[in-house]
Parts: sequence; structure tokens; C-alpha cells
Amino acid sequence: MFYTTYGLDNITPEELRMKFDSHDDFLLLDVRTPLENAAQALDGSYLIPVQELAHRVSELPKDREIVVYCKIGNRSAFACVYLARMGYRVKNLDGGIALWNRSQTISAARA
Repeated sequence: MFYTTYGLDNITPEELRMKFDSHDDFLLLDVRTPLENAAQALDGSYLIPVQELAHRVSELPKDREIVVYCKIGNRSAFACVYLARMGYRVKNLDGGIALWNRSQTISAARA
């Protein structure tokens, strides 16, 4: 992946599920549009569309890990690079909400 050059940390849907299950302290940041967020959002996520991120970055805590997601992982990767350069601890949800949805469906089918 292109962004790996910049030290981007990815987190898989399974790893994110474990963070939820273990009640880890992190912020889940949705960088999609308000319309996409209204259609579906991950529980507890905070919405800042990627095009507003530079103007709203002060809303984000520097003392917590931030897991960033979008639809498939491209906008969130861009946001992660930006936030990492600003000194934030960030991880990109690999495959975005699309892969999250598929992984949850597969997990439910296996149960």
C-alpha cells in the first residue's frame, strides 16, 4: 500500500472487534460524508468529514489512540497520514466500513 511508506498503521476489522470487546480507550473517527454516516456508522464513532479535518483537528484528543475509517480505507488512510504528522496516534481501519460489514457477516455465519 502506498501509505505504508509513511508509516501508516492499519488495524483489521477483527482487531477492531477485539478493541471493542476489551473496552480499550480509543476514539473511532469517521471521515466519510454526513450522508454516508447517516446511512450507517460504527457505534460510538465521531464524524469529521475528511475535507473538514484540517479545520477541526483541534476537536481530537492527543492523549488517546484514534482509529480512523471511511468506506474502503482510502480517505481514512489520507486522514491518518495527516493526523500522524500532527502528532496523533492513529490506525487506519483496513478495508473501511465495507470490509467491517463483510467480516461481521462472516463472523455471524460461523457462530
